[in-house]
Amino acid sequence: MHVVVIGGTGHIGTYLVPRLVRAGHSLSVISRGQSTPYHDHPAWKEVRRVTIDRQAAERDGSFGPAVAALQPDAVMDLTCFTPESAAHLVDALRGRVQLLAHCGTVWIHGYPTVTPVNEDTPRRPIGEYGTLKSQIETYLMDQAHRNGFPVTALHPGHIVGPGWAPVGPTACHDIQSFGRLMRAEEVALPNLGLETVHHVHADDVAQAFEKTLTHWKAAVGESFLVVSEAALTLRGFAEGMAAWFGQEAHLRFLPVEEWLATLPAEFVEGGMSHLVHSTNCSPAKAMRLLEYRPRYTSLQAVQESVGWLIDHGKLA
Repeated sequence: MHVVVIGGTGHIGTYLVPRLVRAGHSLSVISRGQSTPYHDHPAWKEVRRVTIDRQAAERDGSFGPAVAALQPDAVMDLTCFTPESAAHLVDALRGRVQLLAHCGTVWIHGYPTVTPVNEDTPRRPIGEYGTLKSQIETYLMDQAHRNGFPVTALHPGHIVGPGWAPVGPTACHDIQSFGRLMRAEEVALPNLGLETVHHVHADDVAQAFEKTLTHWKAAVGESFLVVSEAALTLRGFAEGMAAWFGQEAHLRFLPVEEWLATLPAEFVEGGMSHLVHSTNCSPAKAMRLLEYRPRYTSLQAVQESVGWLIDHGKLA
């Protein structure tokens, strides 16, 4: 198949593009041309690179037609953040593709009322990001079920992998929480540390996207939660990372407001968001219908990320 990957040089695309090339597909990768993949790979020599500023092209109406002009059999959209953006692309691809795979987020579900959350759990999104992604999913599934448009939505958890900072045991991207655990220093956690985060390695997300091509009949008209097989409590996360460093975790438990005061100012909003969401999802549907098989546990995925940070002098 000829596959167009929109936003293919980011977290997911770094792993997805080589996977698709190895599988024998021809690829066109659209990006703004301002970033490179996190890891170099020979597969990129076989890829057509197309530079388009999506936001600017959507404003003048040229983005969808530009994607359609590449004559894709399938499109994997990793950078759609508004319903208007989704509608613009669908209108351009209607009747032209076998599959459009959209990247959403587990945050379409908002706060959990039962755990683990699955695809049938009612959506109660919190904040602009989750709300817009939920609206996109609603629109896309309506297009699939009412108009026969071949679309699927994949919703990753907290994506991690070498090259960027993971959500840590303090429920935010402050990598110094890992440093404190590595040095056997005290780490403050909220409440009893039983809120949850649910990671997924970027390569496992890429695997799920690849599986939509081999299982496209099962994928069309469906949404899938793409996560590791189990979430982590913040306490279990901290203890697991400390053990990986060969240390014992020294934890202090604080009421939420006191705990927020221990976070650097730039991480307070993110920390509270992760705390409120307490993400804990089931990948069972993707495992059943797409034969998705996550290679990494949450802890293994984070450990690979942290190992990269240490090896590159970003954490000591």
